[in-house]
Amino acid sequence: MSIAQRVTLITLGVADMARARTFYEALGWRLHARSTEGLALYQLNGLALSLFERGALARDQGRAEARLGTGAMTLAQNLSTEAEVDAAFEAALAAGAEALKAPEKVFWGGYSGYFADPDGHVWELAHNPFWPLSEDGTLTLPEPDHAD
Repeated sequence: MSIAQRVTLITLGVADMARARTFYEALGWRLHARSTEGLALYQLNGLALSLFERGALARDQGRAEARLGTGAMTLAQNLSTEAEVDAAFEAALAAGAEALKAPEKVFWGGYSGYFADPDGHVWELAHNPFWPLSEDGTLTLPEPDHAD
């Protein structure tokens, strides 16, 4: 058996649950009813995001003494226009994000910027003119054009 090529849940370890929930809810994200005091859940398109206290996450992973870090990966949200990227970036800053790189035109032909949430998790906001989004914002990577 192989492992299916999908992600259903992304869990971010956080130092302060109340601060993290306040941040994501300031972005306009709605806390799911199945959330508990120690677990915040947000329904996304086709998957969910959870926030879990870092120490509890390390224990749950079976490595209680591990020091969990941040910043070695990027979560990304593609948007339909450069103006949407700018507006989302400003909303993130207003919610308490740290600006890492202001949105700008980038070498691959798109437009993107980066911010960190209060726990240092890095998010990219991007407009990629080569990757069209569906009406609900879902991304399906286009197949490459092959010239015969």
